[in-house]
Amino acid sequence: MLTRFKQSFEGMHTVAEKQPREVVLVREAVVAVIKKHRKKQTAKRVNSTLQALTTAAMVLPGIISTSHATDAEVTIQYGHYEEGGRDVYGPVVENGNFAPGQFLLSNETKKLPNTFKPLTVDSIHAQAKIGFFDRWKFTANYSEDTWSGATPIATAPAGFGGNGAYESANTVIGASPYVQTPTVGPMFDTQFNPLRWDGLRLSDLFVMENIYAKDTQLVHTLAIASPETRKQGDFNLGYEWDNASVNVGGGISIENDYESRFVNWGGSLDFNSKLTTLNFNQSYTNSTVSALLDHDALPFLESFAYKDQIVTTTPRVQVSEHTTLMGEREDWSTSFGLSQVLSKSTLLEASVGYTRSTGFMENPYKTVYVFYVDPNQAQATAGVLLGGTKSYIEERPDVRNQWAYNLRLVQHIEPLDAALNVSYRFFHDDWGINAHIIEADWVQPVGRGWTVTPTIRYYSQDAADFYTPYLISKHAITNDAAQDYNNIPVENFSSDHRLSGYGALSGGVIVSKQFAKGVTLEAGFEYYTHEGALKLGGGGEGDFADFTSYSASAALNVDLSVVGRGVSYNEHHAHHTKHGAPAPAGVMSAHMLGGAGEWMIGYRYMYGRQAGDMLQGNDPVSDSHILASTANCGGSQCYVAPDEMIMHMHMFNIMYAPTDWLNLMLMPTFVDMSMGMRSLEGAPSPGTAGTSSITNYAEVVHSNHEHMTGGLGDTNISALFKLYDNGRHHLHLGLGVSAPTGDVSIKLRRTHSEDLGLIHYGMQLGSGTWDFTPSLTYTGQQNKWSWGAQLRGIKRLESQNEVGYRLGDMFQSTAWGSYKLLNWLSMSVRGVYTSQGSIHGEYNQNHRPIGPMDSPESYGGEYYDLGFGVNAMVPSGDLAGNSVSVEWIQPMEDDVNGYQLERDGSLSVNWGYAF
Repeated sequence: MLTRFKQSFEGMHTVAEKQPREVVLVREAVVAVIKKHRKKQTAKRVNSTLQALTTAAMVLPGIISTSHATDAEVTIQYGHYEEGGRDVYGPVVENGNFAPGQFLLSNETKKLPNTFKPLTVDSIHAQAKIGFFDRWKFTANYSEDTWSGATPIATAPAGFGGNGAYESANTVIGASPYVQTPTVGPMFDTQFNPLRWDGLRLSDLFVMENIYAKDTQLVHTLAIASPETRKQGDFNLGYEWDNASVNVGGGISIENDYESRFVNWGGSLDFNSKLTTLNFNQSYTNSTVSALLDHDALPFLESFAYKDQIVTTTPRVQVSEHTTLMGEREDWSTSFGLSQVLSKSTLLEASVGYTRSTGFMENPYKTVYVFYVDPNQAQATAGVLLGGTKSYIEERPDVRNQWAYNLRLVQHIEPLDAALNVSYRFFHDDWGINAHIIEADWVQPVGRGWTVTPTIRYYSQDAADFYTPYLISKHAITNDAAQDYNNIPVENFSSDHRLSGYGALSGGVIVSKQFAKGVTLEAGFEYYTHEGALKLGGGGEGDFADFTSYSASAALNVDLSVVGRGVSYNEHHAHHTKHGAPAPAGVMSAHMLGGAGEWMIGYRYMYGRQAGDMLQGNDPVSDSHILASTANCGGSQCYVAPDEMIMHMHMFNIMYAPTDWLNLMLMPTFVDMSMGMRSLEGAPSPGTAGTSSITNYAEVVHSNHEHMTGGLGDTNISALFKLYDNGRHHLHLGLGVSAPTGDVSIKLRRTHSEDLGLIHYGMQLGSGTWDFTPSLTYTGQQNKWSWGAQLRGIKRLESQNEVGYRLGDMFQSTAWGSYKLLNWLSMSVRGVYTSQGSIHGEYNQNHRPIGPMDSPESYGGEYYDLGFGVNAMVPSGDLAGNSVSVEWIQPMEDDVNGYQLERDGSLSVNWGYAF
């Protein structure tokens, strides 16, 4: 089974289309072979030929290339994927003329404006590689993806109104887009072609007649989901001999409804003077699905085949029960690869892989319409067969055997000092899918450390044996679950368009810049087209399933074994002394670079949690107090309150000193948040007459689910100006702006046919306004002691953002002291005072308040904190000069505006390196 994220994100590429882990591992082995071979070549050859081959072999078919293995390196990558709007068709009724032979009402299937937000995915990936004891290699990866938007869940004839009701102005008017019985049908002719009611016509005898027309146009039934996040961590440990290597690894991937645990092991063997390498890799994955079935879809959804896998639970918010579909799956994968350096300018690699999957293979969020049509029915209208409709969760075979064959050629083009990377891959499985993948990229150095790599990729696949847009059962519907299920004409069925026959063409470009000291920045863009007409040999799915997408990404790679190589501890110590003593991890912009031409790169992780009592001011408050006035919940009846909120922030820091008195800094952020809620004790039921409406009920029901958001946050651009520095005391001014790159228009998905509008204020990803961010920082040091203080603030420069509000201004003061325990280790204590204003204005778009988190007055306040930190710097070796600091912030007192959940604490982890 694939998760909703995987099924949606792989809308760009199917399972067969995406490159498997075994191919990536083979490429890494190929790179290792080239590296070993390079050691035997002259310096001229290394720089001109095999180095280009190595670069080409490392390029991925996606956006960003994978850096070659070194003794120590860190890579951080951000990616954004977005689909174009899908075509939506539906019946449109228009008024006619009151005249014989004319239509009083006419009906026609037309393409309609698509109001569904397209699927988007924001992702972040971090990787660290460390070599130790000469032959041991350790690699750790962390990935996080947040997706939201509309995805297809079923397919049906457009004339049946699968996406709900439409108005004559050709606009979707907001009816629930979930699976439901078509409102005008279903109707078929005697050959079981779908019919559309074509209108009401006045005969010559002034008798009104219903007219029907054959209509084979299909349309996806779309569903929108609120943002959800997947997190994955994995590791790999390897050991190398002179002519062989072994590795073992494992990891876990977690979502709300899906958990996957995996282990892998493998090795390589070099022979033929290390020009030939044989690779072997194997992995095992165990996955558990716990799919929460949508309560809007349940009345129309048949789950008879899974009745023994359905679990019903009561959520924290006591409104409606949760219906969960459980399943388990196992995957075994094995691959063999062979790489051969044919000459100083040619590399060839080949691999074969096999994967066996068993268990729950379905996507529980994909359904298939089954239309029950009795061909022997007494026809009220000649040539028209009436039927009934049910929709079933898809059913796939419980076993899948997959084979993948890969051939890749890397050729150095000496006259252009470039490299051509061409590959062909064939995929086959026992579901009937045969796929061909052809891709090529051209790696072209253009001087001064710049490399441009255009890429192109073509993909084609046959449809799975059990793929079908919908099914027709030639039996009358009985509404007996067992009987109707037994009357389905096939054993397995899926309308997932990724299992259909189609082709895809994509092209992109990667631009990279390698700086001195082992630092590389990369940016890439790819445009993708998915069309049934692009399938090799024709016969692909209809154009209703066509769509386009684009993906963009940026990456920072730091080869730590290069940046620290050949530099002594004393040099690093002097270098960092020039920048000032280490500051606690939670203090930003605490230091300046020491001289013109210097760079600093860094990564900061911040974690914050709120849990415990609800506060008014600095005192705990009862639920009855919150319920006393609707003003406490954004002017609406209160029903729930948050019981936990967690924030994760990843911040990247790039700093450059054009002069010794000026530093320029760029700090993009990636944020994800989650909020869980509980019922307020004594709150009226949202279904109680006179106290609420279906709108309130829908919103409260939605609070059963943990709310999540994630993606790119705001980006800070700032300059630091040196005001005073005598070696012991340092003072600098920071002037910056925060660009509103974080989304502030994130919405909850509709539920109970209600559009619930914008999510809670505190769950948006940024401020939505341009903000001024000044700071003033002082630091001092004497022997083993160091100290510092900072004043910083945020001033909102706009009266409101695009959705009608602005966050309050912020002021913070902090002071700290630090003592050096060892030459490379120090500890710090810090006091922090923060004042934050409440939100000004309110949402100017649809928003359904149900708790204090929906009130603009319940944000901001005054906060007092105490921080405890540890700062470390690697004193020698290849990693010399890298610094790591950790700080825990313990809340001492909260004096909040309105009603807020008390803070539980926060953690900051900071890594940096200046060169």
